Amino acid sequence: MPIATLSLHSLGYCCQKSPPCSFKSSFLSKPTKTQFSFAFKTTEKRPFSHIVSMSMEAGIGVMGTKLGMMSFFETDGTVVPVTVVGFREGNIVTQVKTSATDGYDAVQVGYRRVRDKKLTKPELGHLGKAGVIPMRHLQEFRLQSVGEFETGQKLAVEEIFKEGDLVDVSGTTIGKGFQGGIKRHNFKRGQMSHGSKSHRALGSIGAGTTPGRVYKGKKMPGRMGGSKRKIRKLKIVKIDNELRVVMIKGALPGKPGNLLRITPAKIVGKNIPKS
Repeated sequence: MPIATLSLHSLGYCCQKSPPCSFKSSFLSKPTKTQFSFAFKTTEKRPFSHIVSMSMEAGIGVMGTKLGMMSFFETDGTVVPVTVVGFREGNIVTQVKTSATDGYDAVQVGYRRVRDKKLTKPELGHLGKAGVIPMRHLQEFRLQSVGEFETGQKLAVEEIFKEGDLVDVSGTTIGKGFQGGIKRHNFKRGQMSHGSKSHRALGSIGAGTTPGRVYKGKKMPGRMGGSKRKIRKLKIVKIDNELRVVMIKGALPGKPGNLLRITPAKIVGKNIPKS
């Protein structure tokens, strides 16, 4: 590739005492170490170890599908708002992890049967090794002891929970899209009259020269919903074995059809250690 040069003679300038000089374009020539010493600075990579920590569960749990909400009438006539959770084929133990083999004790559970072509070959191989049906969702429940579980074991809801138990339910909330500060953070709006030109705008987001930036975590417009949320200590009102549904008091995250994770409620000092 020819190097682009600029000569003083070519520009119409001449100098009798000094010879013509040329300037090579910097974008075509490679920088040398003496010219650009900063370009050759190397940063030493520090060893980095990533440890995934999981919270200890109070007991084995199950996965279910949110069906909707309804009103439940108790024997004394009290109306209780409940969320109905159904259970598709699944809740089968696919893997038992121990401290000797994996470094921690946990039980992996599969839920919701699907066709083979809906899964990848590694997923089919993992489930085939366990000798279970193809399932869409796989989740782990970290426990203090896993001696009573084995691969292929089916988890029955009526055997794990009973009416009156408290449970923790987690799921993905309904996505609201990009929302403003009023809807997302419950901000107040400005005056709509009397010459005000600030109605639903966010307003000031920081000071001036000091600190000269916006603090991290500042509440501003952005994406709302679609995040994982856990509702703790909800009461199981009714377990219907014929319909294979569980009625839980209160609202649960997500819309009908969403995946829910139901575990026994954590009570420090009772079913989980204080540490």
